[in-house]
Amino acid sequence: MTDRPRVAVIGAGISGLTAGKMLGDYDVPYTTFEMSDRIGGNWAFGNPNGRSSAYRSLHIDTSKHRLSFKDFPIPEDYPEFPHHSDIKAYLDAYADTFGLLEHIEFNNGVVHARRNSGGGWQIDDQAGSTLQFDMLVVANGHHWDARWPDFPGTFTGQAIHSHYYIDPQTPAELTGKRILVVGLGNSAADITVELSSRALQNRVTLSTRSSAWIVPKYIAGRPGDKLFRTTPYLPLSWQRKAVQVLMPLMGTDPRLYGLPEPNHKLFEAHPTQSVELPLRLGSGDVIPKPNVSLLDGDVVHFEDGTSDVFDAIIYATGYNITFPFFDPDLISAPGNQIRLYKRMFKPGFNDLAFVGFAQAVPTLFPFVECQARLLAAYAVGRYALPSVAEMERVIDSDQQLHTGHCTDRPRHTQQVDYFYYEHDIRARELPAGIKRANARTAESVRV
Repeated sequence: MTDRPRVAVIGAGISGLTAGKMLGDYDVPYTTFEMSDRIGGNWAFGNPNGRSSAYRSLHIDTSKHRLSFKDFPIPEDYPEFPHHSDIKAYLDAYADTFGLLEHIEFNNGVVHARRNSGGGWQIDDQAGSTLQFDMLVVANGHHWDARWPDFPGTFTGQAIHSHYYIDPQTPAELTGKRILVVGLGNSAADITVELSSRALQNRVTLSTRSSAWIVPKYIAGRPGDKLFRTTPYLPLSWQRKAVQVLMPLMGTDPRLYGLPEPNHKLFEAHPTQSVELPLRLGSGDVIPKPNVSLLDGDVVHFEDGTSDVFDAIIYATGYNITFPFFDPDLISAPGNQIRLYKRMFKPGFNDLAFVGFAQAVPTLFPFVECQARLLAAYAVGRYALPSVAEMERVIDSDQQLHTGHCTDRPRHTQQVDYFYYEHDIRARELPAGIKRANARTAESVRV
């Protein structure tokens, strides 16, 4: 691309905002379509578009030192682990500073995106308009389409997905109740801790299929993710093995607190960060159980042969990656699987990019910032993609690198180590793409 393309960006969450900022830096004309009346996506608590999974007490699990954008440092007076309101204020300041709001069409999401036969995209928006763009950037997020488990039987009590949980009064009165939380990710841990407060007079049970290693947020009084980071100069497998030896000394083994033995080694699945959950389990405020085997009215049976009566179940069982604006036969992600070169580009689509579709460990914000830089360089023709065959080969290689060690779960299909990824883009992929672009320009001049 030698001319500046006209770009459509879907979503004004973290990924859409960052994509817009970088496109603006390169003077690329773009329009961001946002179905809500505000920016922030998942971090806009109470977002009227229904896409936010933030609960009232939510604090981010990444320390401020790791989540900060490189182009826009997080305020020093922020707490180590900011509240969701702090994150929203940070994103508001980011948008104001870089003039992003003027490019956003609020209350106007994309209803349908159709690829033109000769390239480019036809966009049907909520306002009823049909618009043409040269390039499409998908940044609609992947933590909004709740995934429910398929347990045998039927539960006659109240069933809630963690996506809709706000606090002990919303969307249901959860005081003085018998509550089962299913799942052991970070949201499950937070919600279990909150509902198991003795002041609420609940009896809380926590059920897990795979169990999870529980990683402390603080180590020696400092945020743990500030003390450790992977290096791109050693194989990830070596680094994981070293941590697997050391971390049990930090009390990461869930069996110490009565939870089942994990069916995976540390970092073969995403660990759970929680300071309070081990205390609640050790204090008897939370009853640990293995996976659910059967739902029978208000009785839930577990795989250890035990059963109990419950008033409510909260399913903290993850999300589906969904693109409601695409025809499924064009682009979809069955089983949360979607093949993207560098987690961004779909082979065969030179006018389409995805931003933020990865479970970046340990941080998301700098990850999407890194992707947005590559996006902008691509949009102006400074960076060029390799052949489709080479893209397919690299997708397989990168998938093995980042997820080859992970358990086979939808949650881990898009996992990526941020430090490895960022080094790869900055030191290898971007320079290689610049050479490809220059070579193609020279070839076109010769022709």
